[in-house]
Amino acid sequence: MAATSRISLALTPDLTGAVHSAVSSGEYATAADVVQDAVREWKERRDLLGYTVEELCAAVQEGLESGRSTLATMADVKAEARRRFRAPAPTMRPPQR
Repeated sequence: MAATSRISLALTPDLTGAVHSAVSSGEYATAADVVQDAVREWKERRDLLGYTVEELCAAVQEGLESGRSTLATMADVKAEARRRFRAPAPTMRPPQR
């Protein structure tokens, strides 16, 4: 078993009830097991994205700086996405040396 550390958590009454329910139903042996599983799943989802917080912040900033969209409706957005999907992919050129 991996080494563990103790931390203290404050949960809302709803979350506390969900944890106790998971333990009393036998789904988990302890409240710690519930929390460990939840944190493990959160970490896996976060790692799957493949972006750091800094990269996500930079992407948001880039979007904000790009200005308002010229597409007025969701139908316009979908049409533009379809147009881009059908367009031939740009050709890759080898780097100039």
